[in-house]
Amino acid sequence: MLSRLLRRVLLSLTLVCAALGFLLASNQDRSLWFALGVAVQLLVFSLLTVSLATGLMSRSPEPDTQWLRSLWGELLVNARMFVLRLPWNTSPPAFLPATGTSTKVPVLLVHGYFCNHHIWHEMAHALRADGHPVFSVDLEPLFTSIDNYAPLLEAAVLELCQRTGAEKVALVGHSMGGLAIRSWMRAHGTQRVAGVLTLGTPHAGTRIAATQPSPNGRQMRWQSEWLLELAAAESHETRALMRIAISPQDNIVYPQRAQVVTGVQPTVFEGMGHLQLCVEPAVINWVVKELSAMSARA
Repeated sequence: MLSRLLRRVLLSLTLVCAALGFLLASNQDRSLWFALGVAVQLLVFSLLTVSLATGLMSRSPEPDTQWLRSLWGELLVNARMFVLRLPWNTSPPAFLPATGTSTKVPVLLVHGYFCNHHIWHEMAHALRADGHPVFSVDLEPLFTSIDNYAPLLEAAVLELCQRTGAEKVALVGHSMGGLAIRSWMRAHGTQRVAGVLTLGTPHAGTRIAATQPSPNGRQMRWQSEWLLELAAAESHETRALMRIAISPQDNIVYPQRAQVVTGVQPTVFEGMGHLQLCVEPAVINWVVKELSAMSARA
């Protein structure tokens, strides 16, 4: 569903940029190559505008060098994901066995808002190499209540346990995916949970969702009633299973340093944008280390 939508958006944007390029070329009596060059520049400018706009809206009182670093890094990751990867990779989620020499706790990867499981390629590769069987989900429909994803996660956890013979799994969620995991735990308990890691999750809500009309968008608004109810339903035992990673330069989830859960000390990664938290080696290494510790305790 998301791949098809992104292809349509890219096609529409490309056609608009191409039309503008040819119009400018014809008015100035330029060549076809000039028109194509203008079209490409307009496409790049569109991506840059989105990244710059979210970066400016979310900018926190942090060092300028870290903000600029995150701005550039997020632009590159956005291009990789939304132009080169997500629109064209249409394969469904699949169970991926470990490739390492030892077998550790199975891992369920849960993506965030307006993404799909293909954002996890780098993470899945590292986890499998470290001995973790990996499974992922696509959160669909795209625009619905986060609570409606709980049955999907329940089915995925059961399948992962059945395929591996494990009694417990670890769950890693990016952005809204972390909230989907917490919602699933509220509905189904924690008896099959070895641990939970969240990356850039709007635990307190994000101001960028203030005008979001979709049910999940409204739930992710800053200090929404749904988020407060979710937090109130969690026990100390549930919180003890959680680990949180945030970035002070997150361009989607902000205020950034407020994205914490009571009783859980966050790990802070400087100079990273929102999607970078899925692919940066430092974050992936942290996830591998935390999951190895969970495997040792299991």
